[in-house]
Amino acid sequence: MSSSESQQRIRWLYLIAALLSLIGLADAIYLTVEHLTGQSLRCTIISGCSEVLSSPYSHIGNLPLAALGAIAYFTVFDLSILAAFGYRFARPLLMALLALMFLMTLWLLYLQAFVIHHFCQYCLLSAAVTITLTAIALAGRSWKTTD
Repeated sequence: MSSSESQQRIRWLYLIAALLSLIGLADAIYLTVEHLTGQSLRCTIISGCSEVLSSPYSHIGNLPLAALGAIAYFTVFDLSILAAFGYRFARPLLMALLALMFLMTLWLLYLQAFVIHHFCQYCLLSAAVTITLTAIALAGRSWKTTD
């Protein structure tokens, strides 16, 4: 594979990551709005949303954890777009942010499984998005380029 083909594939990976981050952003904004308005969420696929989202682990002080997720997903979107258009400084920042998000996702999955004993479909969607974003970023790093 030539260098330009490799760069084109990596550009597409970052654009896909940007689009995928919008799914996470929409999910996080929805959860944040529901939390701030005091709405009780119903799970339509699995039960347990109310238990997870009303747990003490769902917020830091008065700030819903979903709001931090929204900020993180928005930042992933920004950095992915910058990386797709060749801004090299964005790539290590994106990798660092995704590493933090991935670790936080593992922690939150642990809490749902072993502490809260319930799962939230919206949280699982966010976990799937974060894991997929991490896999995309790692795939982009594995392809050698001559930037």
